[in-house]
Amino acid sequence: MVNQRLASSLGYAGLIPFIAGAGGVWVLRDYPHAFAQQGFLVYSLAILCFLAGTLWGSAPQVALGERTPRILVSNGVVIFAVLAFLTAQPVLAALLLLLGHLTQLWYERNTLPADWYRRLRTRLTLVAGACHLVYLAGLIAIRPG
Repeated sequence: MVNQRLASSLGYAGLIPFIAGAGGVWVLRDYPHAFAQQGFLVYSLAILCFLAGTLWGSAPQVALGERTPRILVSNGVVIFAVLAFLTAQPVLAALLLLLGHLTQLWYERNTLPADWYRRLRTRLTLVAGACHLVYLAGLIAIRPG
């Protein structure tokens, strides 16, 4: 029970930078806007890589036939996320990172048991995904021309 409470608390607290970054691109200007814009992408990248690492770390606990695919997915998600960030185009990077988060969730929902952790991960990813959409809308709405 303590692990569930801690994981839930940390997971929900981890949404704060997503919410702040998505809101920041709407309300901030100049340097603070640029900081919110870049910070959102860096944080999204970090969280996606962290989640991919949980797949890697859980590989020894799954059936032997599931280990290799899990490790390959873990590595693929990290490579995809880094390449998405390296596009250096915020709209494209945010779209690709959103795709990465949703792909990670899809994989987890197809490989994890239907328990509290899977429900938590689903809720967290859906909120983070919504933040990506708010972030994207803010970038598009503010774009000059």
